[in-house]
Amino acid sequence: MHTERSETARIDTAADPVAPSVPGDVLALVTSSSPWSPAAVAGVSLAARWGSNLTGCFVDPSTRMLRGADAKPTVLSPLIEPHTGDADAHAAFGAFAQKSGVHEAAWAVSSTGVARTLRHLGAWHDLAVIERDMVAASGLLDALGEAVLGCQLPCLILPPRWSREISFERVVIGCNGSLESIRAIHAALPFLRMAKHVTLIDGDVRGSRDADGCLPHFDPFVYLLRHHITAKPQYIRASSDLAGDILLKEARNAQIDLLVMGAYGQSPMRERVFGGATRRVLEEADIPVLMQH
Repeated sequence: MHTERSETARIDTAADPVAPSVPGDVLALVTSSSPWSPAAVAGVSLAARWGSNLTGCFVDPSTRMLRGADAKPTVLSPLIEPHTGDADAHAAFGAFAQKSGVHEAAWAVSSTGVARTLRHLGAWHDLAVIERDMVAASGLLDALGEAVLGCQLPCLILPPRWSREISFERVVIGCNGSLESIRAIHAALPFLRMAKHVTLIDGDVRGSRDADGCLPHFDPFVYLLRHHITAKPQYIRASSDLAGDILLKEARNAQIDLLVMGAYGQSPMRERVFGGATRRVLEEADIPVLMQH
C-alpha cells in the first residue's frame, strides 16, 4: 500500500502543473472608507493579484447582528433612509481599487444582517473577505458563525485590528477528514500556490467511519502533490474540543500567515454548547483564517 501511494505521488508530480482556478469574483465586507478598513485593503490586494472582479459591500452597523427571521424585510424597511454618501463611497472605492490594479470594482450597501447579506452575495462570488470584529464579540457565533455556515463560500476572516500587509508565505492546514475540511483545502489552492511553506496537520479521526469502503478515501497529501504543493506532515489524534487549540498553537509557534480549516465539522449547536475547533479559532485567532463549511 505504501509503495502504491508513493508511485502515485511520483507520477502525479511529474505531470505538467495544473494551475487551480483563482476566485473570479472577490467580495469584501467593508466597515469604513476613511481609512479603508482591513477587509477592503485585503480584498483589493487579492483581486489585483489574481485579476479578479471585486465587490465592496458596506453592511449597515445597526443591522449587522440581525439573524434569521429578524433579518428579513419588515414594514419599516421603506422608512430606512439610504446613505447619502453612497455615490461618493462608490466612486472612492472604484478609485482605490483601480489605483491598486483592480480593473473591475463594484460597490454595494446592505441594510440587513451579515448572514443574510453573505448568503445573498455568495450566489455570485467565489471568496468573501470579512473582519471578525465587524460584529460584537458577544454575537460572534450567532452572527458571523451563521454567516460562514450559510453562505457556501470560502471566507477569509481577518483578526481584530488587522493592519499588516496580507501575506501567505507560511500556511497551516487543519484536516480531520470531514467534507468541510476537504472543501477548505480545495478552496485554498490559489493561496497555497503562493506559499513557500505549507504544514498539513492531519487529524483524520473520521477515517474509520468509511472503513466499509462505501466512499473513496481522500488523501490530502496526494491531493496537494497533484497540485504541485508539498506539505510538511504532522499527525494528531485529538477531539474537536482540543483541535482548535492545537491549530492555534502551531500557527503561533511557526509564525504562520494563514490558517486553513473547515467550519462546523460537527453541528453548530454542539459547537456552541461544548466548544469546538470552529468556535475556538473564531474567538482566538490572531492571523487570517480561511474557513469553509
